[in-house]
Amino acid sequence: MKSTHLSLIAGAAVLAAVTGFATVTAPGAPAKTAAKPAALLPVERAGLVCPAPSNSDLAETQYTAFTPAGTGGDAQGTAELKPALPIVDDEDETDPKKAKKAEEAAEKAKKKAEKPVLAVKEPGKPVVAEANGSAAPALVGTATGRLAPGWAAQQTTEVTAGGSRGLLGVTCTAPDTDFWFPGASTAKSRQDYIHLTNPDDTGAVADIELYGPEGALKSNVGDGITVPARSSVAVLLSTLTAEAVDRLTAHVTTRSGRIGAVVMSADDSAGSDWITASEDPSGTLVMPGIPADATSVQLVAFAPGEDDADVKVQLMGKNATFSPAGNATLHVKSSMTASVDLKDLTRGEPGSLLLSPVRKDRATPIVAALRVVRGKGDKQEIAYIPATGPVGARATVPDNRAKGSTLSLTAPGTTAKVKVTASAGSGGGEPAVETYTVKAGTTLAVTPKAPEGLKGSYALTVETTSGGPVHASRSLATASDGVQMFTVQTLPDDRGMVEVPSARQDLSVLDD
Repeated sequence: MKSTHLSLIAGAAVLAAVTGFATVTAPGAPAKTAAKPAALLPVERAGLVCPAPSNSDLAETQYTAFTPAGTGGDAQGTAELKPALPIVDDEDETDPKKAKKAEEAAEKAKKKAEKPVLAVKEPGKPVVAEANGSAAPALVGTATGRLAPGWAAQQTTEVTAGGSRGLLGVTCTAPDTDFWFPGASTAKSRQDYIHLTNPDDTGAVADIELYGPEGALKSNVGDGITVPARSSVAVLLSTLTAEAVDRLTAHVTTRSGRIGAVVMSADDSAGSDWITASEDPSGTLVMPGIPADATSVQLVAFAPGEDDADVKVQLMGKNATFSPAGNATLHVKSSMTASVDLKDLTRGEPGSLLLSPVRKDRATPIVAALRVVRGKGDKQEIAYIPATGPVGARATVPDNRAKGSTLSLTAPGTTAKVKVTASAGSGGGEPAVETYTVKAGTTLAVTPKAPEGLKGSYALTVETTSGGPVHASRSLATASDGVQMFTVQTLPDDRGMVEVPSARQDLSVLDD
């Protein structure tokens, strides 16, 4: 009797797609040659979420979405951001007329949510949309096919008066299950809202933990926060605890589902901006792009493990790396938030902060972020720079303007070269390409070369071409009534390419 085990071949292909590796031979057959090396392929699907832009009626928001050209394969695909669904709580409604009205409103909102706010039609050209006032919704979306690799989006909001005054910029984030936010606050002078956005068709459940200088803050209401399907929830951090703490670390995890999480921080005296999540806990962290004219820089760090951390604090300046006077090291106790005021450490030159272990054999993982202030008195404005990973093969930031954009590049290890591409403009203009050399241990701040004939806004794509890792951020600035409003976005690797190991298949046919 003859038996052909061809079904094993199909099984191998599925296993390779799911687990990344599969080796198949016919039963009893000897092992053959080693598996082929992994192939580097473009991702075929990507997801993003954007928080509700503002609670101010004076807010003017611009959304920008973009996919870099050149790495997306042949499949056409789509890349759309749609409004999140409003949360409707009518379970206890007993009046039939009110219940019906609420049902009709929910159905209307559902239909509205099916219409994209903005959709990328082709790689290499950004698309923009605008929304004004406090009613602008959170956005959720997916990109597929050739529009998925490197798909990026940003919302930039300008509020010229009131408690939310400032230029608030945030890169829309990929959904995840774990987020760290050093630099958040429950102080009376601050209003920090953590926005939780669920892109999926099933509900998610999240927990929020707060850690101050003395450890975990007492809270009974930060557990089990429900985020309905395709919806967004904003939680005021000061409502989670009775303790008013100026500098703390917020930790967001999910029990079920995935979410996007960011913190909107408003300071009574220094404006407002978004705090995005720090890079995952690591012994060495980089925070790139401190403006040359920063009047105050505050470092906030947290050690989530069981061990204390002793870290070196170094500024990578224009020409060299050095330790700030009086703040060469920082001790971070386990499960406690540490902070230090570095004041105007840049002293008129751009810089980036490097944290590394005092002892290389004790690289305790930490998370960290900077609170940066420009201006003085009632002309202050804030922005936040979280620790971020290197740009790697490629990183992109949308919404650059003809004026006010500054790109900061820093090489903490060895000298590196990067290629910076300014895309076509959203309303017209030809792409421009420049190459920069970033010397080891320094920060290079440049005004990007804008597209020729620029109309609208454009995207910047940074690619490492040689040398060591490069960390980057983009600062966007605009002046309003004497206030130099600004916001900073980091540029970690866009993960547009993924390693897909090849499955080795043995097509042996056995005679039974």
